[in-house]
Amino acid sequence: MEHKNKDFFANVYEVVKLIPEGRVTSYGAIANYLGVKGSARMVGWAMNAAHGMQDVPAHRVVNREGLLTGKNHFDDPNEMQRLLESENIKINKDKVVDFKARFWDPAIELAI
Repeated sequence: MEHKNKDFFANVYEVVKLIPEGRVTSYGAIANYLGVKGSARMVGWAMNAAHGMQDVPAHRVVNREGLLTGKNHFDDPNEMQRLLESENIKINKDKVVDFKARFWDPAIELAI
C-alpha cells in the first residue's frame, strides 16, 4: 500500500508544479483530475508531506472555498498567505479574494 501512496503523492506533486504563478487550485480539483474524485483528503496528505520540497508550490493549493486550510502545515502559519500575496493574490481572513477568478482547474487547463 505504501508504494501506491508514493506514486499517488508523486502524481499530485506533478500537477501542483503546473499551477501557474498567481493562480490557485483545490485539493478536490487535483483529485478529480487524477481520476480519484472524492479523494481530496488524500491530496491534502500529499500536500502536508510536500512542505520543504522547494519545487512543489504547496501554497497554491487551498480548499474548495478558497480557504488556506493548509497554512498550519507550513513552518510559519503566515507563510502560505505571504507566498500567495507575493504572487498578487489577495487574502482576507484566510480566504483567497476573488477565488473563482484565480481558480485553476487542471481538468480544464491540462485537457488535451
